[in-house]
Amino acid sequence: MNRIGIDLGGTKIEGIILDESFKIIDRKRLPAPYDDYKEIVNCIIGLVNELKIKATDVTIGIGTPGTISKHSGLIKNSNTQCLIGMPLKEDLEKALGQSISMENDANCFALAESKMGAGKNFEIVFGVIMGTGVGGGIVMNGKVHRGRTNIAGEWGHHTLHHNGNKCYCGKNGCVETYISGPALEKRWKELTGKSESLTQIIHQLDVGNAKHWKNEFLENFGIALANVIDILDPDVIVLGGGVSNISFLYDEGKTVVYEKVFSDIVDTPILKNQLGDSAGVFGATLL
Repeated sequence: MNRIGIDLGGTKIEGIILDESFKIIDRKRLPAPYDDYKEIVNCIIGLVNELKIKATDVTIGIGTPGTISKHSGLIKNSNTQCLIGMPLKEDLEKALGQSISMENDANCFALAESKMGAGKNFEIVFGVIMGTGVGGGIVMNGKVHRGRTNIAGEWGHHTLHHNGNKCYCGKNGCVETYISGPALEKRWKELTGKSESLTQIIHQLDVGNAKHWKNEFLENFGIALANVIDILDPDVIVLGGGVSNISFLYDEGKTVVYEKVFSDIVDTPILKNQLGDSAGVFGATLL
């Protein structure tokens, strides 16, 4: 039995097919049509069918932004807003002619890192996505913990600042509106007047408004992740997404987190992912 995994991201759709020994047979990436539901469905179908050519018997796992409502079976809580309220799993199963497994993309990331990456040998893994959005997944003893209503790990929509930045979810002050990649770039422009990418920003943090940007980022990161540790107390936290490539999160960032945790001893490892931006697609194959 071969395994196909699809990772639907904010900017890309990646597909992979593995053999029974988890060796890669083939993999492909396409740009994601961000705001067109039908195009997203068609892209996923096309990608799966391309990968299926390499095998006769496959399982299919798909990681998506958002999650499936237990009540309606429709996608909810997705920062790819055209997916919200849509029967994505049902539509794909009809088109592909077989059952599929579907899971929140952060859960796929956490599952992959817990079995194949930085979270190996830890019982409770909190996998963090900090990219286009901010999400999280919890793996306990090798299994995804979804929670009563499938929202376990959604730290990106904790309220960080009351009456703060407006979020697409309808609330104000969500973590995602402060420490996601787009939020950090927006804040940089507010402070400096310059429209620059996160990669450009982190190479010029020595003076003035740049220092303010960094300190504000660290404070928000510290409060947000300390709250998670206070509630979940995981054995390890693994950071993923484009923002996880910022090196100061693993020393200065960790220090700020530790300062805010409600404990006399804080030693929770905060680690960079080992599987890169393909962790989600590997996690999808594991579903």
